[in-house]
Amino acid sequence: MTTATPTRGLEGVIAGETEICSVEQGALIYRGYEIHDLAEHATFEEVAFLLLVGHKPSAEELRFFKDELVANRALPPQCVDYLRAAAPLLKQGSAVPMDVLRTCVSILGNTDAESQDNSPEANLRKAKRLTAKIPTIIGHMQNLIDGREIVSLNTGGDAKLGHAANLLYLMSGEKPSAEHAHVLDVSLILYAEHDYNASTFTSRVIAATLSDMHGAVTGAIAALKGPLHGGANEAAMEMLKEMRRDLGPENDPKKIDAWMQRAFAEKRKLMGFGHRVYKHGDHRASLLHALGRKIAERKGPEFVRLFELGEQVQRIMAEQKQIYPNVDFPCGMTYYTMGIAVPQYTPIFVASRITGWCAHIMEQHANNRLIRPIAQYTGPRDLKWKG
Repeated sequence: MTTATPTRGLEGVIAGETEICSVEQGALIYRGYEIHDLAEHATFEEVAFLLLVGHKPSAEELRFFKDELVANRALPPQCVDYLRAAAPLLKQGSAVPMDVLRTCVSILGNTDAESQDNSPEANLRKAKRLTAKIPTIIGHMQNLIDGREIVSLNTGGDAKLGHAANLLYLMSGEKPSAEHAHVLDVSLILYAEHDYNASTFTSRVIAATLSDMHGAVTGAIAALKGPLHGGANEAAMEMLKEMRRDLGPENDPKKIDAWMQRAFAEKRKLMGFGHRVYKHGDHRASLLHALGRKIAERKGPEFVRLFELGEQVQRIMAEQKQIYPNVDFPCGMTYYTMGIAVPQYTPIFVASRITGWCAHIMEQHANNRLIRPIAQYTGPRDLKWKG
Protein backbone atom coordinates (compact mmCIF):
# COMPACT_ATOMS: atom_id res chain seq x y z
CA MET A 1 0.00 0.00 0.00
CA THR A 2 1.42 3.38 -1.01
CA THR A 3 1.35 6.36 1.32
CA ALA A 4 2.37 8.92 -1.29
CA THR A 5 -0.03 11.82 -1.87
CA PRO A 6 -1.59 11.46 -5.33
CA THR A 7 -1.52 14.39 -7.76
CA ARG A 8 -4.68 14.70 -9.86
CA GLY A 9 -3.86 14.87 -13.54
CA LEU A 10 -0.15 14.56 -12.64
CA GLU A 11 -0.10 18.36 -12.40
CA GLY A 12 3.38 19.61 -11.57
CA VAL A 13 4.87 16.11 -11.68
CA ILE A 14 8.12 15.80 -13.63
CA ALA A 15 7.57 12.58 -15.58
CA GLY A 16 10.80 12.52 -17.56
CA GLU A 17 13.48 14.46 -19.39
CA THR A 18 13.52 15.74 -22.96
CA GLU A 19 15.79 17.72 -25.25
CA ILE A 20 12.94 18.51 -27.62
CA CYS A 21 10.86 21.25 -26.01
CA SER A 22 10.45 23.46 -22.96
CA VAL A 23 7.04 24.92 -22.06
CA GLU A 24 7.48 27.88 -19.72
CA GLN A 25 5.30 30.77 -18.57
CA GLY A 26 7.27 33.23 -20.65
CA ALA A 27 8.60 31.07 -23.47
CA LEU A 28 8.01 28.05 -25.68
CA ILE A 29 11.30 26.60 -26.87
CA TYR A 30 11.86 24.02 -29.63
CA ARG A 31 15.37 22.56 -29.33
CA GLY A 32 16.75 25.90 -28.15
CA TYR A 33 14.75 28.19 -30.47
CA GLU A 34 11.95 30.37 -29.04
CA ILE A 35 8.57 30.14 -30.77
CA HIS A 36 8.33 33.85 -31.68
CA ASP A 37 11.66 33.58 -33.50
CA LEU A 38 10.53 30.46 -35.35
CA ALA A 39 7.10 31.88 -36.24
CA GLU A 40 8.72 35.00 -37.72
CA HIS A 41 11.73 33.54 -39.49
CA ALA A 42 11.23 29.79 -40.11
CA THR A 43 8.93 27.68 -42.26
CA PHE A 44 7.08 24.62 -41.04
CA GLU A 45 9.38 22.36 -43.06
CA GLU A 46 12.40 23.87 -41.30
CA VAL A 47 10.76 23.41 -37.89
CA ALA A 48 9.77 19.84 -38.76
CA PHE A 49 13.39 19.06 -39.66
CA LEU A 50 14.57 20.73 -36.45
CA LEU A 51 12.25 18.60 -34.32
CA LEU A 52 12.77 15.30 -36.13
CA VAL A 53 16.49 15.46 -36.90
CA GLY A 54 17.59 17.63 -33.99
CA HIS A 55 19.26 20.67 -35.56
CA LYS A 56 18.53 23.58 -37.88
CA PRO A 57 18.80 22.33 -41.47
CA SER A 58 21.39 23.61 -43.88
CA ALA A 59 20.11 24.78 -47.27
CA GLU A 60 21.06 21.43 -48.80
CA GLU A 61 19.47 19.44 -45.98
CA LEU A 62 16.27 21.45 -46.30
CA ARG A 63 16.06 20.90 -50.06
CA PHE A 64 16.50 17.16 -49.58
CA PHE A 65 13.95 17.06 -46.74
CA LYS A 66 11.36 18.93 -48.81
CA ASP A 67 11.95 16.52 -51.70
CA GLU A 68 11.45 13.59 -49.33
CA LEU A 69 8.14 15.02 -48.13
CA VAL A 70 6.89 15.59 -51.67
CA ALA A 71 7.96 12.11 -52.75
CA ASN A 72 6.04 10.51 -49.86
CA ARG A 73 2.75 12.44 -50.07
CA ALA A 74 0.70 9.88 -52.02
CA LEU A 75 -1.34 7.34 -50.06
CA PRO A 76 -1.33 3.56 -50.54
CA PRO A 77 -4.49 2.18 -52.18
CA GLN A 78 -5.60 0.49 -48.96
CA CYS A 79 -5.82 3.86 -47.25
CA VAL A 80 -7.72 5.44 -50.15
CA ASP A 81 -10.14 2.50 -50.22
CA TYR A 82 -10.84 2.98 -46.53
CA LEU A 83 -11.40 6.72 -46.98
CA ARG A 84 -13.97 6.02 -49.68
CA ALA A 85 -15.69 3.47 -47.45
CA ALA A 86 -15.70 5.88 -44.51
CA ALA A 87 -17.21 8.80 -46.46
CA PRO A 88 -20.85 7.75 -45.80
CA LEU A 89 -20.05 7.33 -42.10
CA LEU A 90 -18.63 10.85 -41.99
CA LYS A 91 -21.67 12.26 -43.73
CA GLN A 92 -24.13 10.54 -41.38
CA GLY A 93 -22.11 11.54 -38.32
CA SER A 94 -21.31 8.15 -36.82
CA ALA A 95 -17.64 8.90 -37.57
CA VAL A 96 -15.77 12.19 -37.33
CA PRO A 97 -12.57 13.16 -39.19
CA MET A 98 -10.33 12.42 -36.19
CA ASP A 99 -11.69 8.85 -36.05
CA VAL A 100 -11.03 8.34 -39.74
CA LEU A 101 -7.56 9.89 -39.54
CA ARG A 102 -6.71 7.61 -36.61
CA THR A 103 -7.71 4.53 -38.60
CA CYS A 104 -5.80 5.71 -41.67
CA VAL A 105 -2.60 6.00 -39.64
CA SER A 106 -3.14 2.46 -38.38
CA ILE A 107 -3.56 1.29 -41.99
CA LEU A 108 -0.34 3.11 -42.92
CA GLY A 109 1.35 1.00 -40.27
CA ASN A 110 0.03 -2.14 -41.94
CA THR A 111 1.37 -1.08 -45.34
CA ASP A 112 4.75 0.32 -44.24
CA ALA A 113 7.49 -2.27 -44.74
CA GLU A 114 9.44 -0.79 -41.80
CA SER A 115 6.53 -0.57 -39.37
CA GLN A 116 7.99 -3.12 -36.95
CA ASP A 117 11.54 -1.74 -37.07
CA ASN A 118 12.19 0.59 -34.12
CA SER A 119 15.77 1.43 -35.08
CA PRO A 120 16.62 5.15 -35.12
CA GLU A 121 17.13 5.12 -38.88
CA ALA A 122 13.80 3.40 -39.63
CA ASN A 123 11.95 5.57 -37.12
CA LEU A 124 13.20 8.75 -38.80
CA ARG A 125 12.15 7.49 -42.23
CA LYS A 126 8.70 6.58 -40.89
CA ALA A 127 8.38 9.97 -39.20
CA LYS A 128 9.03 11.71 -42.53
CA ARG A 129 6.50 9.50 -44.31
CA LEU A 130 3.84 10.22 -41.70
CA THR A 131 4.54 13.95 -41.85
CA ALA A 132 4.12 13.81 -45.63
CA LYS A 133 0.98 11.66 -45.73
CA ILE A 134 -1.23 13.07 -42.98
CA PRO A 135 -2.11 16.24 -44.94
CA THR A 136 -3.03 14.01 -47.88
CA ILE A 137 -5.39 12.00 -45.69
CA ILE A 138 -7.06 15.22 -44.54
CA GLY A 139 -7.37 16.57 -48.08
CA HIS A 140 -8.78 13.38 -49.57
CA MET A 141 -11.20 13.05 -46.66
CA GLN A 142 -12.54 16.56 -47.17
CA ASN A 143 -12.94 15.98 -50.91
CA LEU A 144 -15.07 12.91 -50.19
CA ILE A 145 -17.15 14.74 -47.58
CA ASP A 146 -17.79 17.51 -50.12
CA GLY A 147 -18.69 15.02 -52.83
CA ARG A 148 -15.79 16.03 -55.11
CA GLU A 149 -13.26 13.95 -56.97
CA ILE A 150 -10.12 13.39 -54.94
CA VAL A 151 -7.50 16.04 -55.69
CA SER A 152 -4.12 14.70 -56.87
CA LEU A 153 -4.90 11.08 -56.03
CA ASN A 154 -1.69 9.73 -57.53
CA THR A 155 0.72 12.39 -56.27
CA GLY A 156 -0.72 13.74 -53.03
CA GLY A 157 -0.66 17.31 -54.29
CA ASP A 158 1.36 19.78 -56.29
CA ALA A 159 5.10 19.29 -55.99
CA LYS A 160 5.61 23.05 -56.43
CA LEU A 161 3.60 23.86 -53.30
CA GLY A 162 5.03 23.93 -49.79
CA HIS A 163 3.63 21.78 -47.00
CA ALA A 164 0.98 24.22 -45.71
CA ALA A 165 -0.08 25.46 -49.15
CA ASN A 166 -0.41 21.89 -50.41
CA LEU A 167 -2.66 20.97 -47.48
CA LEU A 168 -5.04 23.81 -48.37
CA TYR A 169 -4.90 22.82 -52.03
CA LEU A 170 -5.69 19.18 -51.28
CA MET A 171 -8.72 20.16 -49.20
CA SER A 172 -10.27 22.57 -51.71
CA GLY A 173 -8.78 21.87 -55.13
CA GLU A 174 -7.82 25.55 -55.36
CA LYS A 175 -4.33 26.99 -55.03
CA PRO A 176 -4.31 29.14 -51.87
CA SER A 177 -3.21 32.74 -51.68
CA ALA A 178 0.26 33.41 -50.34
CA GLU A 179 -1.30 34.98 -47.24
CA HIS A 180 -3.48 31.99 -46.44
CA ALA A 181 -0.56 29.62 -46.99
CA HIS A 182 1.63 31.72 -44.69
CA VAL A 183 -0.96 31.88 -41.91
CA LEU A 184 -1.52 28.13 -42.01
CA ASP A 185 2.25 27.60 -42.06
CA VAL A 186 2.64 29.72 -38.90
CA SER A 187 -0.20 27.87 -37.19
CA LEU A 188 1.52 24.56 -37.94
CA ILE A 189 4.71 25.92 -36.35
CA LEU A 190 2.80 27.04 -33.25
CA TYR A 191 1.14 23.64 -32.83
CA ALA A 192 4.13 21.45 -33.70
CA GLU A 193 5.36 20.65 -30.19
CA HIS A 194 4.45 21.20 -26.53
CA ASP A 195 6.48 18.83 -24.31
CA TYR A 196 4.54 16.27 -22.21
CA ASN A 197 1.00 17.27 -23.17
CA ALA A 198 -1.66 14.56 -23.02
CA SER A 199 -1.23 13.22 -26.54
CA THR A 200 2.57 13.35 -26.52
CA PHE A 201 2.69 11.63 -23.14
CA THR A 202 0.34 9.00 -24.53
CA SER A 203 2.70 8.40 -27.44
CA ARG A 204 5.65 8.05 -25.06
CA VAL A 205 3.80 5.61 -22.80
CA ILE A 206 3.03 3.44 -25.84
CA ALA A 207 6.56 3.76 -27.22
CA ALA A 208 7.98 2.84 -23.80
CA THR A 209 6.51 -0.64 -24.18
CA LEU A 210 8.64 -0.87 -27.36
CA SER A 211 5.55 -0.74 -29.50
CA ASP A 212 5.93 0.74 -32.98
CA MET A 213 5.72 4.34 -34.16
CA HIS A 214 2.44 3.95 -36.03
CA GLY A 215 0.83 2.42 -32.94
CA ALA A 216 2.11 5.22 -30.72
CA VAL A 217 0.86 7.88 -33.15
CA THR A 218 -2.54 6.17 -33.38
CA GLY A 219 -2.85 6.43 -29.60
CA ALA A 220 -1.75 10.05 -29.66
CA ILE A 221 -4.45 10.90 -32.19
CA ALA A 222 -7.06 9.32 -29.94
CA ALA A 223 -5.83 11.47 -27.04
CA LEU A 224 -5.76 14.65 -29.14
CA LYS A 225 -9.36 14.18 -30.25
CA GLY A 226 -10.80 15.15 -26.86
CA PRO A 227 -12.19 18.68 -26.37
CA LEU A 228 -9.97 19.20 -23.33
CA HIS A 229 -6.94 18.82 -25.61
CA GLY A 230 -6.77 19.24 -29.40
CA GLY A 231 -10.51 19.32 -29.93
CA ALA A 232 -10.68 22.65 -28.10
CA ASN A 233 -10.14 24.62 -31.33
CA GLU A 234 -13.29 23.09 -32.83
CA ALA A 235 -15.22 23.56 -29.59
CA ALA A 236 -14.15 27.21 -29.33
CA MET A 237 -15.44 27.97 -32.81
CA GLU A 238 -18.70 26.13 -32.17
CA MET A 239 -19.15 28.24 -29.02
CA LEU A 240 -18.68 31.45 -31.00
CA LYS A 241 -21.12 30.24 -33.66
CA GLU A 242 -23.64 29.54 -30.89
CA MET A 243 -23.17 33.05 -29.51
CA ARG A 244 -23.77 34.56 -32.95
CA ARG A 245 -26.98 32.55 -33.32
CA ASP A 246 -28.17 33.60 -29.85
CA LEU A 247 -27.13 37.25 -29.99
CA GLY A 248 -27.27 38.23 -33.65
CA PRO A 249 -24.50 39.91 -35.64
CA GLU A 250 -24.45 43.29 -33.90
CA ASN A 251 -21.99 42.42 -31.11
CA ASP A 252 -24.01 44.35 -28.53
CA PRO A 253 -21.71 44.51 -25.46
CA LYS A 254 -24.64 44.22 -23.02
CA LYS A 255 -25.97 41.08 -24.73
CA ILE A 256 -22.51 39.53 -24.87
CA ASP A 257 -21.94 40.25 -21.20
CA ALA A 258 -25.34 38.78 -20.31
CA TRP A 259 -24.56 35.62 -22.31
CA MET A 260 -21.24 35.28 -20.52
CA GLN A 261 -22.83 35.81 -17.09
CA ARG A 262 -25.28 32.99 -17.83
CA ALA A 263 -22.38 30.78 -18.85
CA PHE A 264 -20.57 31.63 -15.60
CA ALA A 265 -23.70 30.95 -13.52
CA GLU A 266 -24.18 27.58 -15.23
CA LYS A 267 -20.49 26.80 -14.60
CA ARG A 268 -20.09 26.16 -18.30
CA LYS A 269 -16.57 25.44 -19.48
CA LEU A 270 -15.68 28.00 -22.14
CA MET A 271 -13.39 26.28 -24.60
CA GLY A 272 -10.18 27.90 -25.80
CA PHE A 273 -9.40 29.50 -22.45
CA GLY A 274 -6.96 28.60 -19.72
CA HIS A 275 -3.86 26.43 -19.74
CA ARG A 276 -2.17 24.14 -17.24
CA VAL A 277 1.15 26.00 -17.62
CA TYR A 278 0.35 29.42 -19.12
CA LYS A 279 -1.49 30.91 -16.15
CA HIS A 280 -1.03 34.47 -17.44
CA GLY A 281 -1.75 33.86 -21.11
CA ASP A 282 -0.54 31.72 -24.00
CA HIS A 283 1.96 33.75 -26.03
CA ARG A 284 1.09 31.70 -29.15
CA ALA A 285 -2.46 33.06 -29.03
CA SER A 286 -1.58 36.67 -29.77
CA LEU A 287 0.57 35.66 -32.74
CA LEU A 288 -2.23 33.72 -34.41
CA HIS A 289 -4.93 36.24 -33.46
CA ALA A 290 -3.06 39.07 -35.21
CA LEU A 291 -2.58 37.04 -38.39
CA GLY A 292 -6.19 35.86 -38.41
CA ARG A 293 -7.59 39.33 -37.89
CA LYS A 294 -5.68 40.65 -40.89
CA ILE A 295 -7.29 38.00 -43.06
CA ALA A 296 -10.69 38.91 -41.59
CA GLU A 297 -10.17 42.57 -42.42
CA ARG A 298 -9.49 41.70 -46.04
CA LYS A 299 -12.35 39.21 -46.28
CA GLY A 300 -15.13 41.47 -45.05
CA PRO A 301 -17.24 42.87 -42.17
CA GLU A 302 -18.83 39.52 -41.22
CA PHE A 303 -15.42 38.09 -40.33
CA VAL A 304 -14.23 41.26 -38.62
CA ARG A 305 -17.32 41.05 -36.41
CA LEU A 306 -16.39 37.48 -35.54
CA PHE A 307 -12.98 38.62 -34.28
CA GLU A 308 -14.56 41.58 -32.46
CA LEU A 309 -16.91 39.14 -30.71
CA GLY A 310 -13.93 37.00 -29.76
CA GLU A 311 -12.09 40.04 -28.44
CA GLN A 312 -15.05 40.98 -26.23
CA VAL A 313 -15.24 37.44 -24.88
CA GLN A 314 -11.50 37.53 -24.15
CA ARG A 315 -11.86 40.87 -22.33
CA ILE A 316 -14.68 39.59 -20.12
CA MET A 317 -12.77 36.41 -19.28
CA ALA A 318 -9.64 38.40 -18.41
CA GLU A 319 -11.39 41.07 -16.35
CA GLN A 320 -13.88 38.87 -14.50
CA LYS A 321 -12.13 35.51 -14.27
CA GLN A 322 -8.44 36.31 -14.86
CA ILE A 323 -8.42 33.51 -17.44
CA TYR A 324 -6.79 34.08 -20.80
CA PRO A 325 -7.13 32.50 -24.25
CA ASN A 326 -4.88 29.68 -25.33
CA VAL A 327 -3.88 29.18 -28.96
CA ASP A 328 -7.03 27.19 -29.73
CA PHE A 329 -9.29 30.25 -29.40
CA PRO A 330 -7.77 32.35 -32.21
CA CYS A 331 -7.12 29.19 -34.19
CA GLY A 332 -10.85 28.51 -34.43
CA MET A 333 -11.61 32.02 -35.67
CA THR A 334 -8.66 32.07 -38.07
CA TYR A 335 -9.39 28.72 -39.70
CA TYR A 336 -13.10 29.63 -39.99
CA THR A 337 -12.21 32.90 -41.72
CA MET A 338 -9.98 30.96 -44.12
CA GLY A 339 -12.94 28.75 -45.05
CA ILE A 340 -11.68 25.55 -43.44
CA ALA A 341 -14.40 23.14 -42.32
CA VAL A 342 -14.62 23.09 -38.52
CA PRO A 343 -14.37 19.26 -38.16
CA GLN A 344 -10.95 19.41 -39.84
CA TYR A 345 -9.39 21.79 -37.29
CA THR A 346 -8.10 19.02 -35.04
CA PRO A 347 -6.87 16.84 -37.94
CA ILE A 348 -4.86 19.86 -39.09
CA PHE A 349 -3.47 19.99 -35.54
CA VAL A 350 -2.33 16.38 -36.15
CA ALA A 351 -0.64 17.45 -39.41
CA SER A 352 1.50 19.74 -37.24
CA ARG A 353 1.93 17.80 -34.00
CA ILE A 354 2.98 14.63 -35.84
CA THR A 355 6.47 16.11 -35.88
CA GLY A 356 6.55 16.57 -32.12
CA TRP A 357 5.04 13.14 -31.46
CA CYS A 358 7.55 11.39 -33.70
CA ALA A 359 10.44 13.27 -32.12
CA HIS A 360 9.29 12.12 -28.67
CA ILE A 361 8.73 8.54 -29.81
CA MET A 362 12.28 8.43 -31.19
CA GLU A 363 13.65 9.99 -28.01
CA GLN A 364 11.76 7.44 -25.89
CA HIS A 365 13.00 4.50 -27.96
CA ALA A 366 16.58 5.81 -27.82
CA ASN A 367 16.70 5.91 -23.99
CA ASN A 368 13.84 3.74 -22.90
CA ARG A 369 12.37 2.79 -19.57
CA LEU A 370 8.87 1.39 -19.22
CA ILE A 371 6.52 4.11 -17.93
CA ARG A 372 4.60 2.55 -15.06
CA PRO A 373 3.34 4.86 -12.28
CA ILE A 374 1.51 3.61 -9.22
CA ALA A 375 -2.04 4.33 -8.10
CA GLN A 376 -3.49 4.92 -4.65
CA TYR A 377 -6.25 2.38 -4.07
CA THR A 378 -9.48 3.88 -2.66
CA GLY A 379 -11.81 0.87 -2.95
CA PRO A 380 -13.14 -1.49 -0.27
CA ARG A 381 -11.06 -4.09 1.60
CA ASP A 382 -11.60 -7.40 3.39
CA LEU A 383 -14.62 -8.47 1.34
CA LYS A 384 -15.32 -12.24 1.33
CA TRP A 385 -16.38 -14.05 -1.85
CA LYS A 386 -18.01 -16.75 0.22
CA GLY A 387 -19.40 -15.82 3.50
